[in-house]
Amino acid sequence: MNKNISPKPTHFRWTICALLFIATTINYMDRQVLSLTWKDFIAPEFHWNNNDYGNITALFSIFYAISMLFAGKFVDWMDTKKGFLWAIAIWSVGAVLHAFCGIATAGVLTGNWMVGFHESKELIGKVDNVSMVISTSVTLFIFARFVLAVGEAGNFPAAIKTTAEYFPKKDRAFATSIFNAGATVGALAAPLTIPFIAKSMGWEWAFIIIGALGFVWMGLWVFYYKKPHDHHKVNTHELEYIQQDQDDLPNTDSSIPEKKFTFKECFSYRQTWAFAFGKFMTDGIWWFFLFWTPAYLSSVYKMDSTQSALPLFVLYMITLLSIIGGWLPKYFVEKKGMNAYSGRMKAMLIFAFFPLLALLAQPLGSITYWIPVLIIGIAGAAHQAWSANIFSTVGDMFPKKAIATITGIGGMAGGIGSFLINKSSGVLFDHAHKAWTTVDGTPLLEKYPEYINERLPEGFFEKLEQSGAVISDGIDKGYMIIFSVCAVAYLIAWSVMKSLVPKYKVINK
Repeated sequence: MNKNISPKPTHFRWTICALLFIATTINYMDRQVLSLTWKDFIAPEFHWNNNDYGNITALFSIFYAISMLFAGKFVDWMDTKKGFLWAIAIWSVGAVLHAFCGIATAGVLTGNWMVGFHESKELIGKVDNVSMVISTSVTLFIFARFVLAVGEAGNFPAAIKTTAEYFPKKDRAFATSIFNAGATVGALAAPLTIPFIAKSMGWEWAFIIIGALGFVWMGLWVFYYKKPHDHHKVNTHELEYIQQDQDDLPNTDSSIPEKKFTFKECFSYRQTWAFAFGKFMTDGIWWFFLFWTPAYLSSVYKMDSTQSALPLFVLYMITLLSIIGGWLPKYFVEKKGMNAYSGRMKAMLIFAFFPLLALLAQPLGSITYWIPVLIIGIAGAAHQAWSANIFSTVGDMFPKKAIATITGIGGMAGGIGSFLINKSSGVLFDHAHKAWTTVDGTPLLEKYPEYINERLPEGFFEKLEQSGAVISDGIDKGYMIIFSVCAVAYLIAWSVMKSLVPKYKVINK
């Protein structure tokens, strides 16, 4: 090992952090393409409703949850470099696969597979059986989401493991908040690019172009990443800083095999359950904001995907404030003398109060749509600040050899929570639409009972609205219910986590 002995410490760890930031940005742009194209471009082609979209996003959450359980173990087994490469390769393939769902739908229903994107739309439009179009297209998109979920599940276990390799404990929340801000930047860049690509080139090209970014990142990762003690760009002084925590010293004796944590052992610790419950309660909140805010602006404020670009841009600009989430626990540790866990939990309690503003989003939204946009932005910033710290609690309490596995277990719990909120949101919002009432105050389905167990025909509500027959839409009440759940989830999560792990306790094995 030819280690750089320059008298000044290098700062190469921040280059690695920048790569993690870029990977997370691509990760969130890939998963955002569907939410920004389904309402205006995909749903009219395949006749989807909210429940169809809710099924796709909910199943994505389940696939992601199950994959997270094994992705962490996979990354610990393959180690960071190869594990990350496999993850981003798989999710990039999955992202691009979405583009070919239209061609595949046309092929399944008409037997004609050798067509382009435009020709497939024409063939689908000629199919009389709308139910078959819906079921076939939804199934194909679910498969594409499955591949995307399997790959994306590896991002956070690999990124958290990399952070533990390159940063001491006191800096990990700050480093995590920086690369985790890629989720915000990805969500920020998405509405400024994806709807316009879809509008000018077709929704298929939005998936292809954004999906291809992952393959570019793979080249950067191969070129730049090595373990810090093997990297020529990390000098002795920086390495000493990175390894200031005792458990950060690498095992250089190859004759002594490193003992891995089994799932059974991981689940025997209260620390694992605390982390998993915190993720279960809060991950779905962020995914709800990510997947449903464009639909919220469309359903409640009648915006199309290009009109909502500016509000979404402002919303995600606000969430960049989440970087404070990494600075605050460091302040508590260095200025207030707290240990890393206590400082992190105090910071998380502060962040848990901000989502309570979501209780006001829908009531005040009658004044202007900018109020819920600002509130969702603040709640999103609080979530990302919370997320940076809850991820870092794993590195605080577990040795590096278990970090990816524990992160995967927590990700699985978060994916289950996301499934529940996305599936229930789709069902609730379609039910809320059916709660519209007519001018005389009669509930909609009492006046039109033939639709109680049937899919409402396309344009049904628009025609009623144009005729003046509808005076009240229940969709805003549906969003109010979900916003209320989002508001209180963090305080519940913090209370349970604190009761499970009241004091800082490191697991040594």
